[in-house]
Amino acid sequence: MTCSAADIERALIRRTRLRVSALVAVVITVLVLAVGAVGYQVMVHTQDNQIASELRSSAENGAPATPPGCTWLVALDDGVVHPGIVPAPRGFPLRADLDAVQATGVAVDRTVAANGTEYRVRTQPGAGGRTVQAIFDARYQLADRHHLLLAVLIAELGGLLAAALTGLLVGRHAVAPLAEALDKQRRFVTDASHELRTPITQAYTRLQLLVRRAAAADLPAEHRDGLDRLATSIRGLGEVVEDLLLSARLAADPTPRRDMLVDLAELASAAVARECDRADEKRITLSLERPPGPLTVLGVETALRRAVGELLANAVRHTPEGGRIELRLARSVPPGEIELTVADTGDGFDPVEADRLFERFHRGPSASERRFGLGLALLREVVTSHNGTIEAVGHPGRGASFTLRLPEVASVAHGR
Repeated sequence: MTCSAADIERALIRRTRLRVSALVAVVITVLVLAVGAVGYQVMVHTQDNQIASELRSSAENGAPATPPGCTWLVALDDGVVHPGIVPAPRGFPLRADLDAVQATGVAVDRTVAANGTEYRVRTQPGAGGRTVQAIFDARYQLADRHHLLLAVLIAELGGLLAAALTGLLVGRHAVAPLAEALDKQRRFVTDASHELRTPITQAYTRLQLLVRRAAAADLPAEHRDGLDRLATSIRGLGEVVEDLLLSARLAADPTPRRDMLVDLAELASAAVARECDRADEKRITLSLERPPGPLTVLGVETALRRAVGELLANAVRHTPEGGRIELRLARSVPPGEIELTVADTGDGFDPVEADRLFERFHRGPSASERRFGLGLALLREVVTSHNGTIEAVGHPGRGASFTLRLPEVASVAHGR
């Protein structure tokens, strides 16, 4: 599927806005996550230090009968375990730790997950040859961490929403100069083309008069050849200006009115007639093959005439002397589209270059650096603006074939 210049510009602006929005969203998301992660780590570190300090203090100074809140104290004295008034949770005390500390005199810290919560346990030597085990229930600290994570998640969702809105606003304002620059460029091309078209037409008309007078005055052949070359150059300049003007119109309005019936067969016949002289000069065989009757589409006649003319002119330019060009018109199978194909026996092109041929002023990779100019790019804009497609097929030194397909008027009428 091909795209017009206006479609490409709009896609560029949309992609730029999306990239700016995504960048803003990523920055805000990373900031929220970073703040949440730092806050969570600070909370965990603070809680761990506080629990460790309370366990040491309880083990050193606390009495089993009156332990601090959320703490249980157990003492091992002469091989006998002395629990506190409040029974320790199920699974405690840890007798193996009591025996190990009793034997080695080295304190042991342990974290135990049990009873649906987490316990911090410190076993250390106590006064009078006893061994003390302090058990701390960390369920409230874990709840605080859970609440913090929930708050971070809510903040992250809010940050994503704020990032999306901020990104859209920033993207719109950041990309606005790009859209304005593209619009100014189109207006400049349109204005410049309008201003240039009249003087170029006048110059070409006056030059044609000079050519006729030169022929009547029997000027030297070299002078007449110079005038002919100058006329050809001015005509080419006028064609470029017309191309720029039509391209600007299509960019400003990519869906022009298509309420006129256009007979592609007539356009093709007229294009062949216009190129006959140039083809004869190069001894190129130019043929037209078409079914009987009209081949009608809905569209802008001037734009479609320019497209068909460009296809044929491009073939004449790149076909050597003695070559052959065939212009074929047919209805597609299954029906619904009209196919117009221009095939030549010219230079051809590398198949990998097929899509790039329709880029503006694309140059081929050959030694001659063949230039395709604005014509094929404009041709694609015209075809796509009429809901059509264009395809290029070629091989180096074996010619090229360009096929454009447009909806037939009956198919358009039925909502195709």
